[in-house]
Amino acid sequence: MNIAEYQNEIKELKSEDEKIIFTQKNYFHGIPQVFDARENDYYYFRKRIADNFDIQFYEVHIVGSSKFGFSPYKFTDFSLESDIDVVIFNEKLFERYFELISEYQYLIKKQIIRLNTEQNKQYLKFIKYFIRGWMRPDLLPQNSNDFEELKQEWDDFFKSISHSKSEVGNYIVKAGLFKNQKYAEKYYRSSIEEISLKLKSL
Repeated sequence: MNIAEYQNEIKELKSEDEKIIFTQKNYFHGIPQVFDARENDYYYFRKRIADNFDIQFYEVHIVGSSKFGFSPYKFTDFSLESDIDVVIFNEKLFERYFELISEYQYLIKKQIIRLNTEQNKQYLKFIKYFIRGWMRPDLLPQNSNDFEELKQEWDDFFKSISHSKSEVGNYIVKAGLFKNQKYAEKYYRSSIEEISLKLKSL
């Protein structure tokens, strides 16, 4: 599928069922372009990530420009400067962060933790994604030792498989965590609706 075909398919989507099928088929099915003709490498790349987090390989997916060969949002081609965007689906792993966020919120309520304006802005941005079932490590609160440690572990691991240190090649690998695939599908269906509106204005 090229950019024009992708855009045309989105323009033709009408029912919710069609949007669900489009999302499942194009975002979470098939071999990403960055692994074109390298199906085994894609398996071992997913397994490498899954083993690190003690989850199953099929709970690891590549999305974004490295999946399509072009950005599904900006409509720009995938290049050597592009990142590899990974999403993980796992409720147990998500719950680990949920417990910490819950405790963090109670500490804020008790005013044991006080956020300045910038910290509060960052925290609200994190929560905006978190309540939709998506944990973004890059937005984790910065004034908590627990979060700092988890974020460092997360960043260190994905750096360890970037820049030709894994099957994917000489790219930066970044990742986010969804509670499960249902939440991921809902998020990307919402994105498709935004893309549809964008295409109407072009």
